[in-house]
Amino acid sequence: MFDTLRLGALLLARIGIGAIFLFHGIQKFTTTGIAGVATFFESVGVPLPGVAAPGVAALEVVGGIALILGAALPVFGTLLALDMIGAIVFVHGMNGFVVENGGFEFVLALAAGSLAVGFGGGGAFAVDGMLRQRRRQRAMA
Repeated sequence: MFDTLRLGALLLARIGIGAIFLFHGIQKFTTTGIAGVATFFESVGVPLPGVAAPGVAALEVVGGIALILGAALPVFGTLLALDMIGAIVFVHGMNGFVVENGGFEFVLALAAGSLAVGFGGGGAFAVDGMLRQRRRQRAMA
């Protein structure tokens, strides 16, 4: 029973966190635009803003999809957590903890959630889990 609940909880966390990253990545491409993101990155001191802006946007789209699908979770969980650490260092850290003041509590939660999902196995219907199971079955055969 506990294992079933754990698998379901990881599935919900994966989809929720992945959807947030996917939305914000798409927003960087469509609403703000990569040029706008690069301008913002430059204003807050992000190194190489012209490279970082499309890189971060692409990471958030691809990483969000990967979390939703449960694919390459340790890789994307780590990369997305590093993305959020960058957001803390360059944008939110100076505003304190509370999100209402522009603080880092939300991005810290996303970083922690990304790592938890990334190294928690992905839960039910995760591509990574299905591939592991398929490899085990082939090894036994």
